[in-house]
Amino acid sequence: MITLSKRMETVALMVTKGNKIADIGTDHGYVPISLVERGIAKSAIAMDVRKGPLSKATQNIKERNLGEKIETRLSNGLEKLREGEVDTVIIAGMGGDLVAKILQEGAFILPSIEELVVQPQSEIYKVRQKLHDLNWKIVEEKMLLEEGKYYTVIKAIGGKEQYEKEWEYLYGKQLLEGQDPILEQWLLKEKKTSEELLERLAHVDSPAGLERKKELLHKVENLKGGLAYYEGKGTDTTT
Repeated sequence: MITLSKRMETVALMVTKGNKIADIGTDHGYVPISLVERGIAKSAIAMDVRKGPLSKATQNIKERNLGEKIETRLSNGLEKLREGEVDTVIIAGMGGDLVAKILQEGAFILPSIEELVVQPQSEIYKVRQKLHDLNWKIVEEKMLLEEGKYYTVIKAIGGKEQYEKEWEYLYGKQLLEGQDPILEQWLLKEKKTSEELLERLAHVDSPAGLERKKELLHKVENLKGGLAYYEGKGTDTTT
């Protein structure tokens, strides 16, 4: 039985039991293998744009005699996925820009999907915005700390939704409303770091320095808004 990292285990546990899944950017196929072995997924399509990792995934699947339940497929994002093949699409371990691009370019197939489980490594707000732009509703988020790094996993289903505040996209409305303890830790850490940077830039008056101070002030206001929301101490005026 494959043991997943804490990050990928969080991804796996967001999948609805009994669903057929597609893992985009599967690498060595560990997530679909784990999901099928544990009976969480009925079947899987392991997809990757790179031939090398996909070949390794095929080998790993064959070694575990899972060839009848897991198919490997060379695909740029969702390009080679066909309507009705899967219920859940997983996109994990990529930058937020790339995740958003994959969702946009795969918009043609998304109406046939029941749920998305995504784990962007950066610029998470862009993924939240893209999900909303494509008429997906975020129903669950989890934040975790593994080996000194913070990760966020998002589950979405079809449905219209928009957030009102900038910091709801930046930090995750689901995480804020659920008072996620890891999120609070991250918010406080980011606020402290940003305020310390502002102090060091206090006497800088170059154009670049002034622009940096403006960015940091905006960031601190958003962090304060997120913390106020998290703590239930009222609303923030930033947008």
